[in-house]
Amino acid sequence: MESCLVGTVDSIVFQNKDGSFVVFRLRPAKESTIVTVVGDIPKPLVGEELELIGEWVEHSRFGRQFKILNVKRVPPSDIKGIERFLASGAITGIGPAMAARLVAYFGTRTLEAMEFYPHRLTEVAGIGTKKAEIIRRSFAEHSEMRDLMLFLETYGVSGAYAGKIYAYYGAASLTVLNEDPYRLAQEVQGIGFRIADHIAQAIGWERNHPARLAAGVRFALLQTAKGGHCCLPDELLVTETAKLLGADRLEVASCLNGMIKDNALYTDDFCGTTLVYPSYLYHAEKMVAERLKFLKQHAKPVSTLDPWPAVERWEENAGVEMAEAQRQAIAGALLDGVLVLTGGPGTGKTVTVKGMLSVLAEQGFKILLGAPTGRAAKRLGEAAGYEAATIHRLLESSGGVEGAPLFMRNEENPLEADVIIIDEASMMDIILMAYLLKAVPDGCRVILVGDVDQLPAVGPGAVLKDIIRSAIIPVIRLTEVFRQAGESMIVVNAHRINQGRMPDYSSSIDFQFREINDAKAVEEEIVKLCREELATEGFDIFHEVQVLSPMHRQFCGVESLNKVLQAALNPSDENKFEAAGTNQVFREGDKVMQVRNNYTKGVFNGDIGRIIRTDSSQVVVRYSESDVAYQRNEFDEISLAYCMSVHKSQGSEYRVVIMPLVRAHNVMLQRNLLYTAVTRAKEKVFLLGSKAALNTALANDRTRRRYSLLTERLRGEDL
Repeated sequence: MESCLVGTVDSIVFQNKDGSFVVFRLRPAKESTIVTVVGDIPKPLVGEELELIGEWVEHSRFGRQFKILNVKRVPPSDIKGIERFLASGAITGIGPAMAARLVAYFGTRTLEAMEFYPHRLTEVAGIGTKKAEIIRRSFAEHSEMRDLMLFLETYGVSGAYAGKIYAYYGAASLTVLNEDPYRLAQEVQGIGFRIADHIAQAIGWERNHPARLAAGVRFALLQTAKGGHCCLPDELLVTETAKLLGADRLEVASCLNGMIKDNALYTDDFCGTTLVYPSYLYHAEKMVAERLKFLKQHAKPVSTLDPWPAVERWEENAGVEMAEAQRQAIAGALLDGVLVLTGGPGTGKTVTVKGMLSVLAEQGFKILLGAPTGRAAKRLGEAAGYEAATIHRLLESSGGVEGAPLFMRNEENPLEADVIIIDEASMMDIILMAYLLKAVPDGCRVILVGDVDQLPAVGPGAVLKDIIRSAIIPVIRLTEVFRQAGESMIVVNAHRINQGRMPDYSSSIDFQFREINDAKAVEEEIVKLCREELATEGFDIFHEVQVLSPMHRQFCGVESLNKVLQAALNPSDENKFEAAGTNQVFREGDKVMQVRNNYTKGVFNGDIGRIIRTDSSQVVVRYSESDVAYQRNEFDEISLAYCMSVHKSQGSEYRVVIMPLVRAHNVMLQRNLLYTAVTRAKEKVFLLGSKAALNTALANDRTRRRYSLLTERLRGEDL
C-alpha cells in the first residue's frame, strides 16, 4: 500500500557506483524516530527536505524500510536546515565550521547569496576570491543537477536518469531536454527512444514533429538487429515506424525519403526493393563479404601441392577410417583460404578437425582455435586436444560498452596466426564475424565449423547460412552418421527430427517423450524430474541438467519455469540474503546467466554462474574464470538460469536436457528449434508435453526470413 512520508535527510548510508541507488536516513517532520529509506534515485543532499511516495517493506536483514516510488525535493529553507545541508560536505570548500559562519552572516538568504551574489561570499571570514569561486562552481553544479532532477520528475521520468544526462551535457542539460530531447536516445548510454519520447510528449512536442518521426525511424531500424535482420525493406520500415509512433504513414514515408536523400541512412536497392540499414550493420556486412573474398584468394601457400599423402598418413596414424567428405575437408584445410565444414551430430566434425590440425601443424603453421562462447570453446579444446578460447578472448577484449566493444586485436594489430579455426560458427552474427575478420592477417586461412541446421545466431544476420548459400566459399557437408543407434538414441533422433520424422522414444531410456496434455502438470513433472528423479540418479542438477523452453512467457515458459524451479531447488530461507531484480528475486546459490555482453566486466551473453553473495544492493556471481559483482542498477544484466531459451543454449552441451512442448508455445515451435535443443544433450533427453505440440514442431520447417545481402555481396551481384 502506498504511503506519503515527509522529512529531512539526516545522513547517507550507501550509494552505488553510478549514483542510481541510495540508502539514507530520514527524519520525518511529524515523528521523532529516524527511518531508513531506499530507492532508485541519485543521492539526496543532507538537510534537504523530501516528500516521498512509496511503501513500507520488511528486509530480511535490515528490517523495516521505506521504499521510494516517487520523490519531490524541497530545498532547505530554515537556518538549521541550511546549515545541515552546507555542513554535509555536499558543496566543495564548505565544512561544518564554514557552514556555521555562512549562516551566521547571511541567515535564511545564504543559498540565495551563493547562487546570485557569490562575490559577496568573500565578506565571510576565511573565504577569499579563489575559494569563493570554488564554492560558486560546486553550488552551481548541485543546483543544475537538482533542477534537472526536478524537471524529469515533473514530467513523470525518474530522477535517476539525471546523473547520466548531466554527465554528458553538463550545464546544457536542460537546454537539450527542451530543444531536442530525442538527442538523448542517440547520445546518452542507457536512455533509449521510449524515455526520450516520453519527455518530448510530456513537454508538449507534436506527435508528427519531424524530429520525432526521424528518431522513430532510427529506433525502428535499430530494432531490426533484435529481430535478427541486418536491414529492412523501406515499406516495412515505414509500417513499423508508423505503428510505433501512432503517426501517419505518409508523413513517416516522407521523413524516411528525406533522411535517405540527405544520406542520413544507408541503403541498397535489390530486385526493385530499397533495403535500409543501420550504419554499423551496413559497414559490417560489406566488410565481411570483402574480407572473405580476399582471404579466399590470398592464403599462405603450403609446401606441397598434393595434400592427399598427408591426409592418408594422418588417417593411418590415427587408426580411423573416414568418410570421403571428411578426407576432402582435411585436404581442403591445405588447399583453400576459407573453408566451411558443416554437419549434424555424430557425423565426425571433431575427428575431421583433429585431422585438419595434424596436417596443418605438419606445415609449421601457427593455429588458433576459437568459439563464440566460453562453453563452446571449452568443449572444442577438450575434444580436439588443443588449446581453444572464446573469440572475445582471441581478440583481446579490453572493455567498451554494449554494442561497441574495444578489441586490442584488429587490422592494425592482427592476430598472430596462419590458420584460425572457429567452431559453432552458426552462432556468429554479422558484428562478431566482422570484428574477427578485421583481426585476421593477410594470408591466414579461416575454417568455419558448425551445424547450419541449428538455429541462427541471436544477433543480426545468418552468417554461416548466407556463406553456404552464396556457393562462393568451399563447403564440405558431412552427412554420414558414425555412431551406432545402440550407443545413443539422441544422435539417431536428432537426425530423424531434422528430416521431419517422429523421434523414436520407446527404444531407449536415453530419449523419452512423456505425454502430458496439461501445461501446469508439465511444470510439476519438470520439477519432480529435477528435484527427485534425476537427483536420485546422481546428476548434479545445477551443472549437468538444463531445462530449455521455446518461449519466455506462458506456462512452461522460461520466466515461469525459473520461478518454480528456484522455489523447488533453492527456496527462500531466512539465512539467505535476497536481492530483488525485475520480475525476479536473486538468492545465494541461484544459477544465473549473463544476458548481454559486458566488455568492461569481461562477461558475455550466455555465460553461466552461481550467486555466491548478495544483499539488497549487490549480487556477486562466480563464473568459471572470475567472480563478478553487479550493483542494483546492473541486475538486468543477469537472469535466473534454471531454465533458459533454446537460443541461449547454443554452443553448450549438458548431460541431460529437459524440454516442455505445450500448445501455448505453438507460435514458436519449429523443427530447427527442437533439433537444436535435442543436440545440446549428451546422455539423456526428456520431452514433456502433448503429441500435438511435438507434431507441430516437426512439421514446421519454415524459418523466419532474415533480411541481409551478405550472399549477394559475396557473389558480387550489382546492388
